[in-house]
Amino acid sequence: MATKELKSEISYAQETTLSAPTTEAITSVGVWDKFKDSFKPALQTETLTNAHVNSENADSLSDLERININSANSKLNRKLQNRHLQMISIGSSIGTGLFVGSGSALNTGGPGGIMIAWFIMATAVYTTIQGLGELSTTFPVSGSFNVYASRFIEPSAGFAVGWNYFMQFFVLLPLELVAGAITIKYWNKDINSNVFVIIFWLVIVLITLLGVRWYGEAEFIFSMIKVVTVVGFIILSIVLICGGGPSNEFVGGKYWQNPGPFANGFKGVCSVFVTAGFSFGGTEMIGLTAAETPNPRKTLPKAIKQVFWRISIFYMGTLVMISTLVPYNDSRLMNASSSVDATASPFVIAIVNGGVKGLPSVINAVILISVLSVGNASVYATSRSLNSLAEQGMAPKWAGYIDRAGRPLVAILATDIFGLLALISASNKQEEIFNWLLALSGLSSIFTWISINVSHIRFRAAMRSQGRDLSELPYRSQAGIWGSYYGLAINILVLIAQFWIALFPLGGKPSAYGFFISYLGFPVLLASWVGYKIWKKSLRLWIKAEFIDVDTGRVNIDTDLIRQEAVEEKQALSSRSFIYRVYKFWC
Repeated sequence: MATKELKSEISYAQETTLSAPTTEAITSVGVWDKFKDSFKPALQTETLTNAHVNSENADSLSDLERININSANSKLNRKLQNRHLQMISIGSSIGTGLFVGSGSALNTGGPGGIMIAWFIMATAVYTTIQGLGELSTTFPVSGSFNVYASRFIEPSAGFAVGWNYFMQFFVLLPLELVAGAITIKYWNKDINSNVFVIIFWLVIVLITLLGVRWYGEAEFIFSMIKVVTVVGFIILSIVLICGGGPSNEFVGGKYWQNPGPFANGFKGVCSVFVTAGFSFGGTEMIGLTAAETPNPRKTLPKAIKQVFWRISIFYMGTLVMISTLVPYNDSRLMNASSSVDATASPFVIAIVNGGVKGLPSVINAVILISVLSVGNASVYATSRSLNSLAEQGMAPKWAGYIDRAGRPLVAILATDIFGLLALISASNKQEEIFNWLLALSGLSSIFTWISINVSHIRFRAAMRSQGRDLSELPYRSQAGIWGSYYGLAINILVLIAQFWIALFPLGGKPSAYGFFISYLGFPVLLASWVGYKIWKKSLRLWIKAEFIDVDTGRVNIDTDLIRQEAVEEKQALSSRSFIYRVYKFWC
C-alpha cells in the first residue's frame, strides 16, 4: 500500500491536475502546422502524482492504486459545455429504440404491457443514474463507471464490465451505418446500400476526429432535432386522439378495449420488460463525460436530473400516445422487416391512421438522424472505454494514446476503421454476422447498470466504514442508497426475464441458437471476469469497505466549502415559492 506521504502528495496533486491538461505551446505559424502538431502526444504538467507513478516508488504501488491515480490524471480535454451535457442527457437514448423498437414491443405486450414494462424500467434507470451522478460528480475521472467497478468492487469486475461495454458500442457503429443505408431506401429502394454506408461513415469519422467539443456540438444538434420531433408528435397525438385530425375520428381509449390492453399475457409483459431495458441503453453515457467537463461539480448534477424529464415526457408521454393511437394487432407492426423500417414505426402508423399527409417522411428523416447520432455516440463510448481500459492496464498501452487535441486517437481510429464492416450490407450473410456480434455484448447495458448500482452501494459502505460524512459530497443521489438497491433488484429481474425468454421464446420453440443469440453476453462476461482472475492470480472477490480509496481523483476537496454552499442554497430556496423549489429539486 502507498505510504502516508504518498497519499498526502496524491491528494495535493489532485487539486492541481484535474483541470484541462496543459499542452506544449504550438509555435508554428499556419493552420496546417497546427493541425499536424495536434496529433503529437499530449504533454501534461509534471505533477507529484505522475512523478511518483514514474519513479522507483511506482513499483510499490498496487494495481488498484495505479488505476486510481492514472484515471484521476487523464489527458483528455475538458471542453464539453453545460449546454452539451444538457442535450446529451436528454437525447442520448432517444433513437430507433423509441421511434421503431417500441412498435414491436407494442405488438408483443400490448398497450398495458409496454406501459407497465417501461414504467418499471424507467424508475430503475432513474435511480441507477442518480447513483452514477453522485459518483461522477465526486470522482470525475476518465472511464467513469468502468473505473468505479474496479475501484469500489474489484478490478476483475472493472475488466469484465469495461470490455463488455466497449464491445457493445464497437459493434454498434457498423450496425448503425447499415441501418442508415436501409433507412434511405424508404425514398428509393434501388439505391446501392454501400454508397450511403461510405457517406455516413465519412460524416462520423469527420465529427469524431474534430475532437470532443465537436462531438458535443453534433450531439447538441441531433438531440435538439429528436426532442422537437418527440414534443411535436405528442402535441399532434393529443389532437388526433381528441378527433382534431383530418379524419375527425375521436379515438379516445378504444384500442385499450379492442383488441385489449395485453397481447400475450404475463410472458408478453416479461418480453417487453427486456425490450424496455435495452431501449434505455446509452443513458449511462453521461457519466463518461465527467472527465471532459470543465466544472463537473456544477454541470453534471443538472444533466443527471434531466434524466427524470426525459423518462417522464419523452418516453412515458410518447408511449401513452402510441398505445392510444395504434392497435397492437396492426399488420404493419407484425410484418416489420427491419429494425429501422419506417413503415413499422408506431409514430408513422399513428400519423397515417390519423390521415395526416407528408409527416411520415419527416419522421423517417428523424429516424435517419437518430441512426447517425447513435453511430457518433458509439465512437465516443468505445474510444473513451478503450482509453480507460488502457489507463487501468487492462488493454495495450498504445490503445490509450491521447494527442494534443485531447483525442484518444488510436481508440477513435480503431473504432472508425471497424465501422467499415458495414460494407457487408450487400452480403446475404450480414444479418447472421451482426446477430452474433451483437450477442457478444447483448446484455452489456444491464451489466453496466448493475455495476453502477453495486459501486454506489460499496462507495456508501466505504464512507460509513471510514467515518466519512455524506455532507462532504458535492452531489447526493436523490434516490439515496435504497435507490441503488432498487435499481440492482430490477436489473437482476431483467436478467432472469431475459433468461426465461431466451430459453422459451414467445411464439417459438426452444433452441440452442436462439438461446445463445439472446444470452451469450452473460457467459462472455463471466469468462472475462474469470480470465482476469487467472491473469492476475487473484482470488479476492471484493475490496473490503475500510480499504476502498475515497479520496484519489476528487477535485478540490474542501468539505467546509461544500457544507457552506449547501446551507446557503437551502436558505436561498426557503424564500422562494413552492413551485420553484419543486422545479429546482428535479432540474
